[in-house]
Amino acid sequence: DGRSLSFASDELRADRELVLEAVRRDGWALEHAAPELRGDREIVFEAVRQNGLALEYTADVLHSDRELMLEAVRQSGLALGYAGASLRADP
Repeated sequence: DGRSLSFASDELRADRELVLEAVRRDGWALEHAAPELRGDREIVFEAVRQNGLALEYTADVLHSDRELMLEAVRQSGLALGYAGASLRADP
């Protein structure tokens, strides 16, 4: 269960492989990942594949990543609310 990450030590929350597995199981686990991993594109992509609204917990720079946003919106149209300004302005 990806939510188990909320009970993990800071060291485990910063373990890339552990976090990657957690977000594959539950995209919301991204909320409890170390800040530097919230900007890791592969981890974020896996999280939004599981739950598009996990974008809430990602580094802002990834909100302008077209491929990432498309995947998130496939999971939940509400994820569009997290799109960066450059994507919102793109016809």
